[in-house]
Amino acid sequence: MRVVQVAEFGGPEVLRIAIVPEVAPAPGQVVVDVEAAGVLSIDTVIRSGQGGEIFQVQPPYVPGVGAAGQVSAVGEGIDREWVGRRVLADVENGAYAERVTTELENLIPIPDGLETRDAVALLHDGAGALSVFDRVDVQPGATVLVQPAAGGLGSGLVQLASAAGARVIGAARGSHKLKVVEELGADLVVDYTMPDWIDQVGSVNVVFDGVGGDLGRTVFARVARGGTYSNYGFAGGGFTEIDRDQAARRGVTVIGMEQLVEGQPHRQKWARRVLEEAAAGRIRPVIGQTYPLERAADAHTALENRDTIGKTLLLVRPGGS
Repeated sequence: MRVVQVAEFGGPEVLRIAIVPEVAPAPGQVVVDVEAAGVLSIDTVIRSGQGGEIFQVQPPYVPGVGAAGQVSAVGEGIDREWVGRRVLADVENGAYAERVTTELENLIPIPDGLETRDAVALLHDGAGALSVFDRVDVQPGATVLVQPAAGGLGSGLVQLASAAGARVIGAARGSHKLKVVEELGADLVVDYTMPDWIDQVGSVNVVFDGVGGDLGRTVFARVARGGTYSNYGFAGGGFTEIDRDQAARRGVTVIGMEQLVEGQPHRQKWARRVLEEAAAGRIRPVIGQTYPLERAADAHTALENRDTIGKTLLLVRPGGS
């Protein structure tokens, strides 16, 4: 079967198609025929070799931690009623492949009425948005800044904050992304590449920051006394280091990247909840771009260049939902 393999750490060009033996389920496992796999920013970090202290992954390996498709085979001890069911496979690695093998506890059934690709688009980014959002007490009427607001996780945060009755400011780059953010419910959209963008933002009660770096420090300065700064990403190329003493003097609560690690044991809980919300029509993913499996390198390049909108997917099998 075909997989995307990382033979050595490096740039997107190290992502290459490889032919490997077909998989078979061991006792307690299932095989999922993959329709689509999610592409995450963290996939690019691991591939580059920068995440070695946190992620114990060594080449050669097959990237991807989330896939969607149908169960095609089950191992000993697994009810055959699983065969043919649409599921998400929440795996540690291996999703960039035509088939994945995993334990039953890593499967999340896809609710009826929810398309398979929408489900995998929500598996990590939608669940992550819920996890990040639920750590902050967003009150009706509060002013909430989300940056970047057009990404997979940011687009979910815009919808959640808007549904909570907040005044939402969505920061993104370029007119096309700003239009998408406005359609998601943002009350004000700002382009953070413009010189005066931060003046348009003014004072805010809550910042959800997935950019980090200098932009993170810039928006932290705009958090009102008693507000919250939540940093969940580093799309700008580096972490935001916040002066905790300054934050304490201003009464600003700082929630850092540790929230992502702390949320990992509960990831499936968030994923199941966000799928229910999506099936009920209360949240929707933004799938901005899709690539065939053999173009995984292009998907990583677009993500690293911040040329993407919403979620990026690798499509493994045509003709799915």
